[in-house]
Amino acid sequence: MTVAFELDGQEFVALNGGSHFKFTDGISLSVDCKTQEEVDTYWEKLSEGGEPGACGWLKDRFGLYWQINPTMLSEMLNDPDPRKSKRAMEAMLKMKKISIEGLKRAYKGG
Repeated sequence: MTVAFELDGQEFVALNGGSHFKFTDGISLSVDCKTQEEVDTYWEKLSEGGEPGACGWLKDRFGLYWQINPTMLSEMLNDPDPRKSKRAMEAMLKMKKISIEGLKRAYKGG
């Protein structure tokens, strides 16, 4: 009823609770990406046969939800300058797949 697996060095354990439990967006896996290339790669591979969502979220072909986020997004959203963090948040809310360059422009006020 359980399976252990590893993704990119991170260990996971999954439990089969039975067919009456369905995937929902109440649970998702988050992928922390350092570069746009990583964002693009994970986004393309995981959304294949699935469904892209807003703000870096997608549903894979099995119905599991993922968050594909650049590391810098968290740093921007937690900036002590509320104007910078607000601009980053507003930019992110307009995106499907996250664009690091788009975040940087908004964050800097450009």
